[in-house]
Amino acid sequence: MVAALTSDTMPAVRGRLTPCAPLAPLVWFKAGGAAEWLFEPADVADLSAFLRNLDPAVPVLALGLGSNLIVRDGGVPGVVIRLGKPFARVEVLNATTLRCGAGASGILVSSTARDGGIAGVEFLRSIPGTVGGFVRMNGGAYGREVKDVLVEAEVVLRSGERRTLPASELGYTYRHSMLPEGAVVIAATFRGEPGEPAAIQAEMDRIAAARGASQPLRSKTGGSTFKNPDGHKAWALVDQAGCRGKRLGDAQVSDKHTNFLLNVGQATSADIEALGEEVRAAVKAHSGVTLEWEIQRVGVQA
Repeated sequence: MVAALTSDTMPAVRGRLTPCAPLAPLVWFKAGGAAEWLFEPADVADLSAFLRNLDPAVPVLALGLGSNLIVRDGGVPGVVIRLGKPFARVEVLNATTLRCGAGASGILVSSTARDGGIAGVEFLRSIPGTVGGFVRMNGGAYGREVKDVLVEAEVVLRSGERRTLPASELGYTYRHSMLPEGAVVIAATFRGEPGEPAAIQAEMDRIAAARGASQPLRSKTGGSTFKNPDGHKAWALVDQAGCRGKRLGDAQVSDKHTNFLLNVGQATSADIEALGEEVRAAVKAHSGVTLEWEIQRVGVQA
């Protein structure tokens, strides 16, 4: 039984704790309900103390840039934790290694690596999200994944305990990790290799150009919708099933990249998720392949 989450029953914090906080402005689809509580910790100590003192039955969800997320229209019960600027620092440790706060973007990580002459993490430039999300989902693009460069991740467990987990303990598979339930990633150490900044920038430019040519970057979207099944490309299966441009209300399958769903107006999260399920059914009927969601869907239906 979860005690009522009122301002009187919530732990004291030094950061910002907001009840009934709208999440639509914080996610790329610009749709969905509110968080019962939104917590933006001042620092790691603030986060640890909050989780330690929060009723263990209260669910906790970490939110990054909201780029790979459908927040259902009924909102998210419990506490949504959003790591801001105090968690967005990136530091060059040596000629091959970076320590990155969980709130740092892929663009900041790859740019800092370039300035430090560290090659091998250019692919993070193309992933719309933060380090915390990359670590949790084994983010990847252009032939590389986080598991290829991660040394260790620092987390705060649901109990409030701070722990460092080597990559070997995270059980990485395709777009999946075995991070402990309720753990919040606070930092990660990545290892690349020595490189020339000009060559690193050229690779980043190549990736950015390829991404811009193939993906609807200026749309309200959630990035790649479905995982690539073994031996297949999700976008090709969606296209072959006749779903390019398919609409449900203001939710649409992208004409430019069919593994992207778009909010082309005032789509609800229910519209977006229902369209995704229609696409899955069409692909199953056409090819016999069952697509798995890559986008995380959280919260309750309205």
